[in-house]
Amino acid sequence: MPRIDFATQTVLITGASSGIGAAFAHALAARGSDVILVARRRDRLERLAAELRQVHGISATPIAQDLGTSTAGEDLRSEVERAGLRVTAVINNAGFGSFGHFVDEDPERLAQELAVDVTGPVQLSRAFLPGLIAAGSGFLINVASMSAYAPTPRMAVYGAAKAFVLSFTESLWAESRAAGVTVFALSPGATSTEFNAVVGTDDATAGARMRAPEQVVDTALTHLQRRRPGPSVVDGSGNALGAWLVTVLPRRLVAGTMYWVTDPARRRAATEGAGMP
Repeated sequence: MPRIDFATQTVLITGASSGIGAAFAHALAARGSDVILVARRRDRLERLAAELRQVHGISATPIAQDLGTSTAGEDLRSEVERAGLRVTAVINNAGFGSFGHFVDEDPERLAQELAVDVTGPVQLSRAFLPGLIAAGSGFLINVASMSAYAPTPRMAVYGAAKAFVLSFTESLWAESRAAGVTVFALSPGATSTEFNAVVGTDDATAGARMRAPEQVVDTALTHLQRRRPGPSVVDGSGNALGAWLVTVLPRRLVAGTMYWVTDPARRRAATEGAGMP
């Protein structure tokens, strides 16, 4: 498969107002790509779009849209078409999680989590992938998570949603690899974004060492430029080792260990033992 010519790409990025999505926007604009920035917070999108235009001289179009609706994919495609834009690549990055025992979670929030984390990537992939295949170029990156590789107690719905994204995207990779389109899932681990703030607790990342959004994006773009990119990539060598390790350990052990890892009391005890405030 030929290397991506970024200067010819118009990349639609969801969850673009901060974190990994914003880092993708900066990296792609620096490579000459036009970008379509999608998130709910219009003010942030407009500021980012203005900055990218000024610094890199590319076209940056902000579109404020809630991706948790039942028609998100078609609505977004219609909005893009009304703007006279032609999407050549898509990065499905939008998503959020919740933390706590499943029986204590708000059912409405769980439904919204599934809508954004599962239904959203499916709808957007269906809305835009046919056009990418017809053009025979471009790429589709769906952002999964390290949580996709193991049971995630206290984040059961989020982990299961990301496992769906991983499996779904790897299937699309197999279906699309002869069509000239690069498709793969990107799985970050703990990353310095607003994820914990949205969840409402730092316990969501269990005190793990944070990677920078720019490191995650560099992993994705390096994988994208490989001669034969695989169906998925994990960011960070330590995370990659962990993703492999859970495939060879008994599931009972993995689930039990993850329940211990995500225990807030364990994290507090570890922090106090280390003498941290």
